[in-house]
Amino acid sequence: MLKTFLLSPLRVGILLILSSLVLFGLPGVGRSHEVTPTIADFNVEDGKISLKLRMNLEAFVAGIDLDGRANTDTSDKSLDYDLLRNMDEAELGPMARLFVEDWLPELQLEAGGAVALQLDSLTIPEIEDVSLARASYLTLTGDIPRTALYLKLTWPQGSGAVVLRQNGVPDPYTGYLLGGGQSPAIVLKGGAVQTPWQVFQSYVPVGFDHILPQGLDHILFVLGLFFLSLRIRPLLWQVTTFTVAHSITLALGALGLVSVNPAIVEPLIAASIVFVAVENIFARRLHSWRTLVIFGFGLLHGLGFATVLGEFGLPQDQVVPALLGFNVGVEFGQLAVIALAYGCLGYWFGGHPKYRGRVAIPASLTIALIGGYWFFERIPL
Repeated sequence: MLKTFLLSPLRVGILLILSSLVLFGLPGVGRSHEVTPTIADFNVEDGKISLKLRMNLEAFVAGIDLDGRANTDTSDKSLDYDLLRNMDEAELGPMARLFVEDWLPELQLEAGGAVALQLDSLTIPEIEDVSLARASYLTLTGDIPRTALYLKLTWPQGSGAVVLRQNGVPDPYTGYLLGGGQSPAIVLKGGAVQTPWQVFQSYVPVGFDHILPQGLDHILFVLGLFFLSLRIRPLLWQVTTFTVAHSITLALGALGLVSVNPAIVEPLIAASIVFVAVENIFARRLHSWRTLVIFGFGLLHGLGFATVLGEFGLPQDQVVPALLGFNVGVEFGQLAVIALAYGCLGYWFGGHPKYRGRVAIPASLTIALIGGYWFFERIPL
């Protein structure tokens, strides 16, 4: 009785859920609006630390809170961000220096006491392809007591994720911090390399975050698999096929054995979303050829995952644990998407005779429209 009662306003619920993806996801799927982690490379020599940050400077200058954010368009300061992206170094540079002056006190570094950092250099590349996020470089320097053996870095709240990498020493440290997080004590002379288990653990959240909340295109693809059928066997076959395929190209791409231009991969990923969603409208069961097609699409998605993982970098001596951790994180993210979809829709309405007509088909149609929009948005002009 409850399920029948709830089914009548279901279309409104689906519209609200999927329209939120349209409102917050459509404009932000372009790589110019993606929130990418900051890469922080540091080395210590002759009592001085040099910390080089590769960052999406415009997002910081605009004052966007990057913690847990998938793209800048979900911020009320997204228009400021877009304006800043179209500025050259002469215009953006002075604003960036003012930002650094206010932000540096929040970037806390300890090595035998507090270390005062100052801006040494600022590099803002020329404006080229505005469809891609621009990476700028800040170099910060500071004096470290020669007697110091360790350092700890606290990444500022609201600054999103950072990949912290030690250079110039044997067995260097590589770690992943979220906004407000603090690194462990890092041995300045090296030897702080993480164990395989620690590397594995540190890369699991990287993979999970790329699905939830950041992977809107991958979320829609997994939902496209979900809406074909609630029966365990078809769903298991699809997810397993997709997992095996993207694991292959993720490993090959991350190791540099396969490289495909993202300008080719990204539109094809959008096309894969359209395909599975449209087929849901016309097919009632899993066909063998759909499994083969999903395998092919999984290879494409794996290349997309590899591009993201490449931005983080892989520890040279711990490539396998990092790959496994990232892949496990991706799988946890996909399972979370399916679990949420089942908990919100499948459990309540899956047994109703009108589930397909009132839930699966409208949802698949909406997913196809979003994927189609992304496909044309990502085609290079």
